[in-house]
Amino acid sequence: MEKLHILPTTKTPEILLNPSGQIKIKGRAIDESRSGVPEKMIAWIDEYLQKPADSTEVTIALEFLNSFNTLIVTNVLKKIGQLLDNRKKLHIKWYYEEDDIDIYDRGAYISSVLNIPIEFIVSDNVAEC
Repeated sequence: MEKLHILPTTKTPEILLNPSGQIKIKGRAIDESRSGVPEKMIAWIDEYLQKPADSTEVTIALEFLNSFNTLIVTNVLKKIGQLLDNRKKLHIKWYYEEDDIDIYDRGAYISSVLNIPIEFIVSDNVAEC
């Protein structure tokens, strides 16, 4: 299985999917063009779930997150949450800036709806996470 690294744009986040168990989504998620990136991510995760690492760490550090991309992040975390059913270790870290209650609220909502634990971490600058 290959690592998937998608570079960020002004409207899309950097995405790093590493078969060693690292998943990172960082930057701005405001694009609604349906560029095919979500499908690439889901396909990679589906393949990863066939033979996952013993421990998976998900890092989400978003400056902006619109409703369309919230659905994508929710779908990604829902799929990754299957690891808990298979007795694998899963650690999700959700970074947000102290004054950005919207990003925090979206993460808290996703956590409650999917019933998966997320560690919320305040950061001075999520762009550096």
